[in-house]
Amino acid sequence: MKITHLLGIGAAAFVVASCTTNPMTGRKSLQIGTLNSEITSTAVQQYQQTLKESKVVTGAQAQMVKKVGNNIKLAAERYYASIGRAADLSGYQWEFNLLQDKQVNAWCMPGGKVAVYTGILPITKDETGLAVVMGHEVSHALAGHGNERISQAMVAQYGGALLGGAISNQQIANVVAEAYPAVSQVALLKYGRTQESEADEMGLNLMAIAGYDPRQAIPFWQRMEASSSGARQPEFLSTHPSPATRVTDIQKDLPKALEYYKTAGGKI
Repeated sequence: MKITHLLGIGAAAFVVASCTTNPMTGRKSLQIGTLNSEITSTAVQQYQQTLKESKVVTGAQAQMVKKVGNNIKLAAERYYASIGRAADLSGYQWEFNLLQDKQVNAWCMPGGKVAVYTGILPITKDETGLAVVMGHEVSHALAGHGNERISQAMVAQYGGALLGGAISNQQIANVVAEAYPAVSQVALLKYGRTQESEADEMGLNLMAIAGYDPRQAIPFWQRMEASSSGARQPEFLSTHPSPATRVTDIQKDLPKALEYYKTAGGKI
């Protein structure tokens, strides 16, 4: 599952699509490594535009978002350092902001740019609930899910041309732009259920490493599901596994997460 070909992006430029293994879950995915800089650059631009066009909240709730986000970031850094892969996070420029918006949603762009909407706070309730959300969203970035989805789109759209080395800079930029359109608050890539499940597993571990009780993930997701009863499903749940599947998966992943939580000083 490894493809190396010269593309039309400069005489010495290569795109390598290969199996990338997630160090926390062991899942393999197809990702084009040389897309990372383009994806991160585009994501940062869209994040900055979103902040300009949104009401960025300050005060106690915003400080809580920054606190929890930083704790999750530090947990990721501790984990990657423990397995000798601290360099994997060297390109991340973390930022955590709370935006005034009734949407029940949160997201993290490639490169570590995170936004939480005020509409989700009544469901998170406290720091631990917020850690479930932010651990999940940060995990999308750490796992390279943006790259994976764009790589899939490139293979689907340009398959033969990709293998033949007939892809231009502009065509690559077009695919990235489609994933992150230049429109505030919709500059979000849609993830598949496999990626959402992986983010659940990683997020559970990260919140535990950060010292938050991973057992609280189940009641949080139950509250999320209850919030959609009789109404349009929140964007946050649109491509996620069914509630029953999610609870079953979390229960399966809890023993490992609880070990991390115990190491972090949590009470089992």
